[in-house]
Amino acid sequence: VLQDCGADCAKFQKSELEYKFNKKALERPYTSKHSWGKTYGEHKHHLEFSHDQYRELKKYAEEIGIFFTASGMDEMAVEFLHELDVPFFKVGSGDTNNFPYLEKTAKKGRPMVISSGMQSMNTMHRVYQIVKPINPNFCFLQCTSAYPLQPEDVNLRVISAYQSAFPDIPIGYSGHETGIAISIAAVALGAKVVERHVTLDKTWKGSDHQASLEPNELLELVKAIRTVEKAMGSPVKQLLPCEMACNEKLGKSVVAKVTIPEGAILTLDMLTVKVGEPKGFPPEAIFDLVGQKVKKKIEEDETITEQAVEDHVKKVKC
Repeated sequence: VLQDCGADCAKFQKSELEYKFNKKALERPYTSKHSWGKTYGEHKHHLEFSHDQYRELKKYAEEIGIFFTASGMDEMAVEFLHELDVPFFKVGSGDTNNFPYLEKTAKKGRPMVISSGMQSMNTMHRVYQIVKPINPNFCFLQCTSAYPLQPEDVNLRVISAYQSAFPDIPIGYSGHETGIAISIAAVALGAKVVERHVTLDKTWKGSDHQASLEPNELLELVKAIRTVEKAMGSPVKQLLPCEMACNEKLGKSVVAKVTIPEGAILTLDMLTVKVGEPKGFPPEAIFDLVGQKVKKKIEEDETITEQAVEDHVKKVKC
């Protein structure tokens, strides 16, 4: 499904539950409508894929030509993913302020994608200072850890703040909102990585499904992102080849407002701007024409051309 939709990578979440949770957390009764067991530990054990299942998933991803990785939700999960030879480590928001974990993960030498849900800018500066000297290949994702995420809590402007604070690393976006518009906007703001949860059915049991995209939405999101990437284009503002037809048809010229006799010195009240045939001086040249001498009579409403103005030096556009 992910490959058909044009996604580059499938990312799961890998936990070694006894290393992620303490005993009391695993023994806690779990009576939620989303529960798959009487305790939180039973619930998580039911949902967790085994090492062999992860090997099978990675093999399948390779067969269909898509990257495969996971968030290592504890240090032992990172050890397993390192052994699995994933292309990069994802650091979930819950471990972003886990500094010993960050150090150990960075030392593995694989690229890192670090989410920033639940964190402050001060913490993200500390994360940068810890990871950068060990492993320069990492990026930050703006993220708000709420499921589903409301638009007023997204704070896409943090992407720009991260770009300013950390100009030497890529910045991305991890979204838990519904729909695709916000993720597209993140790309327009310069997000280089976009992470979204994906489900086959939003009505399935589990709190994440509601904040996930179904395949048709993922397909639309990927198409929209590729369009926005093209549309970002160049920061250079200039007349483009695709604009030439419009410019020829509707581009305006300086035109005589009144009949101008031969030898007259041009003043502003002699001139106006219209779509003219033939083309003459462009509108931005009108002030340069003032004070110049006319070497032949120009009829009212006639385009003013270079041939009609004495010794006119055409200014070259930079």
